[in-house]
Amino acid sequence: MNKKLRVAVLDLNNNVVNRGIPYIKKMLESFGEHLSYEVFDVRHKLEIPNTDFDIYLSSGGPGSPFDFEGGWDKNYFQLIEKLWQHNNDPSVENKKYVFFICHSYQLACQYFKVGEITNRCSMSFGTFPCFKTMEGMGESLFENLPNPFYIADFRDWQVINADINQLNEQGFEILALEKARPHVNLPRAIMAVRFSNEMIGTQFHPEADADGMLSYFQQPERRAHIIKEHGIERYEQMLSDLEDDSKIDLTHRTILPAFLNDAIEDLKKELVPV
Repeated sequence: MNKKLRVAVLDLNNNVVNRGIPYIKKMLESFGEHLSYEVFDVRHKLEIPNTDFDIYLSSGGPGSPFDFEGGWDKNYFQLIEKLWQHNNDPSVENKKYVFFICHSYQLACQYFKVGEITNRCSMSFGTFPCFKTMEGMGESLFENLPNPFYIADFRDWQVINADINQLNEQGFEILALEKARPHVNLPRAIMAVRFSNEMIGTQFHPEADADGMLSYFQQPERRAHIIKEHGIERYEQMLSDLEDDSKIDLTHRTILPAFLNDAIEDLKKELVPV
């Protein structure tokens, strides 16, 4: 039996109850024949993995991407640097695969100086179309998705105004943008960036499970809260998108599984069917 690859799940939820980590665990368990995983509570318990893992999944989380209370950021950014240097060492054969989600994506964009990270005028909450760029049209993780594809997006912060010189110098690629809003004079947020062959991040939540979200948001207390904060129209649109297999469910079944398959294929030299 082949040795399993090791996955480090970096939990940045700061001890706040969330749906993202359970969704990530469930997906990793579906790859149980090839992967084992360990969860690290980065912000609340100041846990950080070493560089011995093969794959790193860094989660979303609440709050500002500039809130480093407790000093957890030093070890987190040091880990990113170590993984980046490892992958750029020409003598290294087995690279480290990293996926940054939402809060982690903002941290990665901050670290790699992709663009400006700013507070949104209002919270993005719900399901939305997301548009591929020209580079995104050639992105292997997106190839089975339409343009636009649908995302689960919950955030107060955004990455905007890309530093083109930095992108060109480092070889980073912007893969997707949020929907255009012609009624407001605001830049479109950058929704996905490929940092290297092994490192990629999304502002949205590719781990979001449509059935799980649907059940969660239909709970009476959740329904009442969402309608109060975001309106009945936003709530009903979100439920409609969650019930449509070609929207959130398709994104859930496509991006992270493709990322994990790519990592497994490269690291174990064999393709794993989903």
